[in-house]
Amino acid sequence: MSVQQQENGGFDDAADVVIIGSGSAAATAALTAAKKGASVLILEKSDKLGGTSAMSGAGTWVPANHHMLAAGLQDSPAETLTYLRATAPEGWAETEDELWQAFAENAPRMLEFVEANTPLEFALTHEADPMAEYPGGKTGGRTLSPKPLSRRILGKYAPKLRRSTLPHIFTYQELSHDIQRRFVSTVVKMAPTLIWRWLTDTRGQGNALMAGLLKGCLDTGCRIETKTRAVKLLTDEDDGGVIGVLVEQLGRQRRIRARRGVLLGTGGFEWNPEMFAKHFPGPLDFIGSPRTNEGDGQLMAQAIGAKLDHMDQANISYLVPTRYEGRLHGIPLEFHTVPNAILVNRLGQRFTSEYRFNMGEMLNQRDEHGQPVHLPVWLITDADFFRNSGLLRWFARFDKRWVTKARTLEDLADRIRLPAAHLVQTVARFNELAGKGVDEDFHRGETPLEKERAAVSGLMAPITKPPFVAIPFNRSILGTKGGARTNAAGQVLRPDGSIIAGLYCAGIAMASPIGTRAVGSGTTIGPNMTWGYICANAMLQANRGG
Repeated sequence: MSVQQQENGGFDDAADVVIIGSGSAAATAALTAAKKGASVLILEKSDKLGGTSAMSGAGTWVPANHHMLAAGLQDSPAETLTYLRATAPEGWAETEDELWQAFAENAPRMLEFVEANTPLEFALTHEADPMAEYPGGKTGGRTLSPKPLSRRILGKYAPKLRRSTLPHIFTYQELSHDIQRRFVSTVVKMAPTLIWRWLTDTRGQGNALMAGLLKGCLDTGCRIETKTRAVKLLTDEDDGGVIGVLVEQLGRQRRIRARRGVLLGTGGFEWNPEMFAKHFPGPLDFIGSPRTNEGDGQLMAQAIGAKLDHMDQANISYLVPTRYEGRLHGIPLEFHTVPNAILVNRLGQRFTSEYRFNMGEMLNQRDEHGQPVHLPVWLITDADFFRNSGLLRWFARFDKRWVTKARTLEDLADRIRLPAAHLVQTVARFNELAGKGVDEDFHRGETPLEKERAAVSGLMAPITKPPFVAIPFNRSILGTKGGARTNAAGQVLRPDGSIIAGLYCAGIAMASPIGTRAVGSGTTIGPNMTWGYICANAMLQANRGG
């Protein structure tokens, strides 16, 4: 046994807290634990840091945050909890209410802590809650995104920060509003700023978020090891609690002791074909996350008796084809909210308002056997769709099979295997409603958020100009949201409800208390960071040492 192994009780290495993963949940947990005096080791299996969060737009939903309160916008944890309860899927309160309470209380504290201990500064986006009409909903202030930061603040780790398919040279606010509405004029106006950002390696969105969080981790003494894959959780023979982790690094295995606990922040399982097919049957269009999201945390937790839950939940978005790391990938782009486009199900019929915020929930709707109700889903439009969007024409070139065209609706239906009579009837009915200017069938444009979308692009326009166009609009995944079931302190539970001592889980590796039904823009990142913060605090309060 080496001297190091003797010092670490027979292990090859040791730390108070071992964090598996390097995304927003993992990094927030690491920062919190290190700032409060713990030694922290961050393990990342790839050669890139930041995970899905680094690739994201970094919309961050934090209710009752200090920025909105400073702007004179009223909110409180009590109102947050009211909103979460009012908008939750049926039956979720039975298992999630304690977790909602923990989130509502800790989210604003987390944001203040992060800003006080990293270079990060957040700015409001003024986006409304998508269900602002429900009790506790707000018309603005709960969603934020970080201001730009130079990736160079990470020093030798700067090249390791994961790049994105999104243009992170823009902030979330710029990309969500000015760029999409007035692209050319905005880019020209911003030219000096964009040049400065390019020269200084300054970026917004997910790269700013993770540059700031990781810088905070480094400044507080966290160790970071890349190309280190956790393969097994090590447990105590007496109580089954987690005491460390077995990793593979540079072709050899190492045992790492975790004196205070292990946190799983490993991301989703969308790139594990077997797991994904089991929990998400039916067609899949694109995935927009790193290919390292293979369910490592879920599988390691399950192997030591953890309960997995919400495995049918995900951040389901609308992605278009692009290339990433040399392979076909998805990039988020809202391309379906235009007046002359409808969504039809496998029967060739409309089934929802195309302008609804929680479209992913509709696409993920299941029958009593767990099978998709609507898939395959198609966007149906006409020649004006591409004529008015050079951006979509650009992305379509990455996947020649993505778009189907035909001179008639009957021919189009035949090519995509839909009932022709149904599709023709559906388009005729939509055209009739477009003439009236009112969607009598699915009430498109009637909620506050849908009214905003209609104000930007228009409400309804007839689909009449050949060639007619069909684009698949099935589930596209930015990250699954199922995993280890936890309590309100982030401790991982067994099926009988007992706690697995020393094991915590945060982010999209956990059974998310906010699943596919998003309650605001950024209800992945905001909760991820909050649960990292909750887990670290709980870990340090637990009396498990050694």
